[in-house]
This record gives sequence, structure tokens and C-alpha cells, in this order.
Amino acid sequence: MTEKPKSWRVAFAVYLKPRVLSMTALGFSAGLPYLLIFSTLSAWLRDEGVERSVIGFFSWVSATYSIKILWSPIVDKVHLPILGRLLGQRRSWMLFAQLGIIAGLCGMASANSQTQLSLIAACAIFVAFCSATQDVSIDAFRIESSVSDYQGAMAAMYVLGYRLALLVAGAGSFYIAEFFDWHIAYFAMAAAMSFGVITTLCLKSTVINPNLSAIEKKKVGILVKINDAIIHPFTDFFARQGRLGWLILLLIALYKMSDLTMGVMANPFYLDLGFNKKEIAEISKIFGFFMTIAGAALGGVFVAKYGVMRPLLIGAMATASTNLLFAVLASVKPDLMLLAGVISADNLSGGFATSVFIAYLSGLARSDYTATQYALFSSLMTFPAQFLGGFSGIIVDKFGYINFFIYASSIGLPAILLTLWLWRREVNTKKQNFL
Repeated sequence: MTEKPKSWRVAFAVYLKPRVLSMTALGFSAGLPYLLIFSTLSAWLRDEGVERSVIGFFSWVSATYSIKILWSPIVDKVHLPILGRLLGQRRSWMLFAQLGIIAGLCGMASANSQTQLSLIAACAIFVAFCSATQDVSIDAFRIESSVSDYQGAMAAMYVLGYRLALLVAGAGSFYIAEFFDWHIAYFAMAAAMSFGVITTLCLKSTVINPNLSAIEKKKVGILVKINDAIIHPFTDFFARQGRLGWLILLLIALYKMSDLTMGVMANPFYLDLGFNKKEIAEISKIFGFFMTIAGAALGGVFVAKYGVMRPLLIGAMATASTNLLFAVLASVKPDLMLLAGVISADNLSGGFATSVFIAYLSGLARSDYTATQYALFSSLMTFPAQFLGGFSGIIVDKFGYINFFIYASSIGLPAILLTLWLWRREVNTKKQNFL
């Protein structure tokens, strides 16, 4: 009735594939800017006395990631002059975006948080735009680089690199800010982005859309047909999924809502509890990092052994339930061991859910429209949560941290129910096809 699960040896061996290993470097390049316009930026602003309500609205900067669908057709089809010829479609856009990220981080590092909040916001938006553009090109590169059986492991290695970057942008920034200041920290992060530039220059290009027609292969320049660049990726998705496509899009919108909504207030929460930046760096960033990697690797193995839907359900349940642990943390006296335990559980479940969900999204994209379709999925994944996250500071100020974390956990319930329904439907469909 269903495909027999692979052996554990075969499942783990997928991590030895060269294309799988290469995703670590790309994940690092993608992950470095994210915290610098999200939770690390929240800590910087809170550390210098900015109100929580303002910090909450600052999180809307990261919503730029959620509207990358608007320019993803350009990344998919438009060839950059000179860079496109030298590096190919995907790598040229990656390098272009990385240079923009470096410039934006330098702009943030040069601004005064007390008198130039608008400048910091503008630079952060620019960093988010360039980072989202880099994500579009990297996601397309990843999907075009491997067969579906490797996507779970590639997602796990991508998460490994991503989390290494978060360790640098999180713990690294906190340490530098503790011993120097936040401006030096952001200049250092801009310098660290050079690793992404070097990685992009060393990669081999992928072959894009090998089955395109002869007419399509002759297209040159930056002008492409609107119908092919924008409309076809969406009509293709619904042609393959039918009415079920709407439920799939709803699941994508709901799946990470609980986790991302909570994340906006995480660092201000630790600071308000009385932990210093060094303690946050050591426990939240470094210790939590290893738990995230363990969760991501476990998620990749589960996908290789069981397929996507069963691990997807486990990830949804774990993500929502671990948010309740933060409510417990908020209700007792500050304790480093308890903080370590809560962060361990949260990062383990978060890493597992992320790698599984990336594998799920990758399986939905078609090679002809990789960048545009995956950008649609990842935009839906983050935008609703980021919109709600903008009000998190107001919710904390009015109802307190305990009620906020209970609220963040409860909004994960719809994703659990919808994942369960889609899984059961998939199982029943396979049974009917077998019979």
C-alpha cells in the first residue's frame, strides 16, 4: 500500500553526497543577515532603552522576506548584465544580493539608535530586501541541484549552515556588543558576509530548466513575457494540485506562525528577566545552536525514512507545545538551568520542524518555475506570523509575558489539525491508487 521505509544506514548515507554537503555554506550565507534585522536588532534597541512597542513594530522589517514573491519572477527569468554571463543565473543574483547586504549592514552600524531610528529602519529594510533576494536564488539553486530523495538532507544541511550563521549573528554579536558596542558588532557582521561572497564565487552553476522549448532558450535580455514569468508559476501549481492547492497554501501560512510570532519578543524577554548579554549569548545562542542542529539532522533522517507528512505533523505539534515552556519560565524566578532546558526543547523542535518543512515546500515546486513557486511558499510561510509579531510588544505590555506565550502556543493548533487532515488524505489516496 505504501512505500517501504528505507534502512537507517541508507537514510544517514545521504549526508555524504557532495551536493548535500555544499548546502552548509549556502545556509550560512542566507542565515547571517536574518537575526541582524530581527531578534539581534530587537536586543540592540531594547538594550539602549527603546520601548517594546516600537521594537515590535520594527519586526515588520522582516516582512520584506514575505513579499519576495513580488520580485521572484525577475530572479527566475531576468539575466543580470556581466554577472549573469560570468556566474550564471542563480549565482549572479546571489552575489548581487550579498554585496547589497554588506552595504546595508554598514549603514546600520553607522547610525545612532537614539537619534536615527528611521535610518536604521531604512537600512534594515534594504538588508531584508537583499537577503530575501539571496534566499530566492539559493532556494532555486538548492532545488535544481538534487533529486527529491536528497531534499530532506539538503534542507538539514542548509539549516546547519543557517544556524551556524545565526550563532555568529546572535552569540557573536552579543559578545562583541558586551565587550565593545553594537556598532562594532554590526560592522563585524558585515565583514562576515564576505564568506558568502567567496562561497558563491567557488560554486558550480546549475543547469536551469533543461526541458524548456527552443523558443524559450533563445530569449535574451531583461525583458521576458509576463505570462511566462508571473502567471504560469501560479496556474501550474493549481493545475497540479487542484482545489487541494488552497488548503496546502493555508497550511504553509499557518505552519510557522506559532514559532515566528514568539520569536520577536524572545531576546527582550531574556533581558527583562535580568539575564545579561553574555549569558544570553552562551545559553540562548551557543547551547541552543547545538540543539537546533540535532533537531534539523533528525528531521532530515525522518524525511528520508518516513517521507514528509508524518514528520511534518510531529514538527507542528512540537513547535506549538514548546512555546508553553516559555510561559513556565516567565512565571518563576530567573534560573540559568531552567533557561537552558527551555531553550533546548524549543530549538530541538524548531530545527526538526524547519528542515522537514523545507523538504515539504521543495517537493511542491516545479523545476520550470523553481524560484517563483518556492518564493510564493516561503512568503506565505512567514508573512502572517510576521504581521502578528508586529503587535507582540503591545500584547506583552498589556497582558504580560505569560499570556503572550500561551497565545503564541495556541495559534499553532490550526496547523496541527490541517497537517493531520492532509496526511490522512494522502494515505487514503495511496490506498485507493494501490487498489
